Amino acid sequence: MGTYKEIRGTHIVSVTSDPPSPVNGQMWYNSTERVIKGFTSNPTGTWSAGGSMNTAREKLAGNGTQTAALAIGGEIPPTLYDNTENYNGSSWTEVADLNTARSQLRSGGTSTSALAFGGRTPPNTAITESWNGSSWTEVSDLNTARQRHAGAGTDNTSSIAIGGVDPAGPPLGVTETWNGSSWTEVADLNQGRYDLAGNGLATAALAYGGQSPSPIYALTESWNGSSWTEVNDLNTARKQMAASEKGTSTSAITFGGYDPGASARSGKTELWNGSSWAETTDMSTARSNLGGAGTSTAGIAFAGDTGPSPMNSISEEFTAPTTSTVTFTVS
Repeated sequence: MGTYKEIRGTHIVSVTSDPPSPVNGQMWYNSTERVIKGFTSNPTGTWSAGGSMNTAREKLAGNGTQTAALAIGGEIPPTLYDNTENYNGSSWTEVADLNTARSQLRSGGTSTSALAFGGRTPPNTAITESWNGSSWTEVSDLNTARQRHAGAGTDNTSSIAIGGVDPAGPPLGVTETWNGSSWTEVADLNQGRYDLAGNGLATAALAYGGQSPSPIYALTESWNGSSWTEVNDLNTARKQMAASEKGTSTSAITFGGYDPGASARSGKTELWNGSSWAETTDMSTARSNLGGAGTSTAGIAFAGDTGPSPMNSISEEFTAPTTSTVTFTVS
């Protein structure tokens, strides 16, 4: 029979050392340390409802974190948008517009310091705009005009633009990095493609999925600041998905998109641990051409194309799998 510690009428098993593999909700009394401990876990990650955007749209850009994000541009065909909205963790607020309305653009940075680059005006554009927390200013153009590319970055002084397409030419492998004043072309992707997603920094990034135009890829490439290396594929080949833009080359979240295997818009979510992808809990609202922001542990998905219904303004927030042991001191 086990030994128990009575705490105000509640009996908790008493052990001399912590259990090696506790389960969610388990509690015990560590008699060696003279403390009560409890274990909690969220093994698969969870999606929950976020605030709705003011303007429904698709093919927009996003950046920042789950509690401080920007949604930029986009469209409801045939109308292109210059709208920018700021998310504070519970609601969206319209802020200053882009100087140039466009869709299929990308962005890197934070809700107070960001860069928006490329897109469809139409035609393709190389326009880059810098956000200072209150307004957009046009700065130096990309060297290669493009749309449907991937992008990420630290703030308005450091970003990366990856791949994309020029409708008049082949899919692009061209990568450019931003240093605060100009873009520089660096090493190309191993596989040129568009409708891909990406995250990270100008010096360490990840690019995955997309198309060229056929096939649709599960391909993932890792950027080390000077070259791209192919690493393990996504579990589900997809295009037009989003990512937690503040994820890293060793820890990332991607969600949504179009799944050719199911011939449908997707709610699939995958987590990158530096060597492989793992599928986790799906979004409630399957969609493609959505916006995304967040870190490697907490993301937000917003707007996008849900299919026959109008473009949506729905936001969902993702919390990555977690485990923790809580300690209570016994006096």
